[in-house]
Amino acid sequence: MTVAVYPNLTRENGYEVSCNVIDELKNLGVRILMPFEFHEEFSDRAVEFYKDSEVLSECDFLIAIGGDGTIIHAAHYISEYDKPVLGINAGNLGFMAGLEKEELSLLRNLITGEYEIEKRMMISAKLYEGDELIYERNCLNDAVITRGGNMRLCDFEIKSEMSKPLFYRADGIIVATPTGSTAYSLSAGGPVVDTSIESIVLTPICPHSLFARSLIFNGSSELTLRVRSSEDEKAVFSCDGEAGIEIGKDSRIVISKADKSAGIIKIKADGFADILSKKFIGR
Repeated sequence: MTVAVYPNLTRENGYEVSCNVIDELKNLGVRILMPFEFHEEFSDRAVEFYKDSEVLSECDFLIAIGGDGTIIHAAHYISEYDKPVLGINAGNLGFMAGLEKEELSLLRNLITGEYEIEKRMMISAKLYEGDELIYERNCLNDAVITRGGNMRLCDFEIKSEMSKPLFYRADGIIVATPTGSTAYSLSAGGPVVDTSIESIVLTPICPHSLFARSLIFNGSSELTLRVRSSEDEKAVFSCDGEAGIEIGKDSRIVISKADKSAGIIKIKADGFADILSKKFIGR
């Protein structure tokens, strides 16, 4: 068995947890791969170092060590190779983590096959300027449009093939997957959606309305979003928390279900409600 290990060393416990994971995998007789960028920190460990693409193509699955952001980004990249990811929490919330740092002995289940792979819906986000496609990305969490540096609210138009156009005046719009419903969308007042239900959640950010609420669309829906603002007012478009792209009034963003899904390894038997209770209600 060959495992890729991707740690987030900016986390307070990131390095320590990563070393413990590597030691545990070594004891299990697993071949361990890491990208060259981690050579300096882990050169004294039983690890082989390769280019990113080689690591992802060679491994059977990937272990991401960090918080939810680390796991989400790792799941995005490994999904291009149709391989799953196991998240190990070295952060605070770790809602997407399959294991906590105190549970590394359960890594043996990877060897014995005592685990499941949960398929998570992803959304495709395409940014057009006029008729030209200038950016495309699959998102596991969400696609977000927010106002730029100006203090004015933005006017948003959202079109769906199943309804009349919707209009919001707000600080921004979040389009989330079921996985992303427990992230930024939840903080903005959106609903929590079971990750087994394929759907697209649209949540306005600080809408200038007493009655604006989130909407849940069927997973097969296609949404087209436009910012209806003046020439000098720019908005920012971002996918899964990555660096934003400035967009203007001629831009449109098309959101639909992605062709690929993310495979999340589940070692423990906790269901969606169990995780929700432990990670959120318990806090």
